[in-house]
Amino acid sequence: MTAEANAGKALTVAVDGTTFARIPIRTRVVMPGDELDPFIREYTAGVVAPGDTLFVTEKIVAITQGRSFPVDEIRPRKLAFFLSKYVTRTPYGIGLGMPETMEMALRECGTLRILFAAAVSAVTKAFGRKGDFYRVAGDKARAIDGPTSGTIPPYNKAVVLGPERPREVAAHLKSLLGGDAEVAVVDINDLGGNILGSTLDRAGERRLVAILKDNPLGQGHESTPLGVVRPA
Repeated sequence: MTAEANAGKALTVAVDGTTFARIPIRTRVVMPGDELDPFIREYTAGVVAPGDTLFVTEKIVAITQGRSFPVDEIRPRKLAFFLSKYVTRTPYGIGLGMPETMEMALRECGTLRILFAAAVSAVTKAFGRKGDFYRVAGDKARAIDGPTSGTIPPYNKAVVLGPERPREVAAHLKSLLGGDAEVAVVDINDLGGNILGSTLDRAGERRLVAILKDNPLGQGHESTPLGVVRPA
């Protein structure tokens, strides 16, 4: 496999004095009903080497877990319409800024937690502090992906929740690959990112976030939901 960066992205990055390659793996579109294991085997064969870190987007893990929902099948409650009006939308994703994604957050996280997060955010935002809604609501709310014009169909008309048991998924995939490569399930976008679960230690997770800070897999139609990090 020839290592090639996505358009507008650098293939390598230096972190803490070490240069790392971030190699995107182009795949077909993962569809509801697909199984993760054969998909990973197919696209990592001959690519992942001992000492590598395979990073897997949370979205494909969630889709294979049956956690993708067509927008037109979601019936938001009045509270979801109300709360979504106060969510700041960005060019990189709709987040919970539409009633359907907010409805799924209410279901995933619980109404009380979302209301508490909204109340805290309303107070701290008045003092110029941002991000408290997601800090309080947690990773489940942060990981919800809504439809955007740049999303590959059919997910341009779907809401995808965060994956279940991402740390267990990472450990399983490491075993699937023979145990010679680390694995991380990541939620990375053009605003930053999080490691939802991995086989790395805390220091390794912090380093991986820094390595992937510029979102080398891209945010649109790149069709690269997997990638490999290795020392260059």
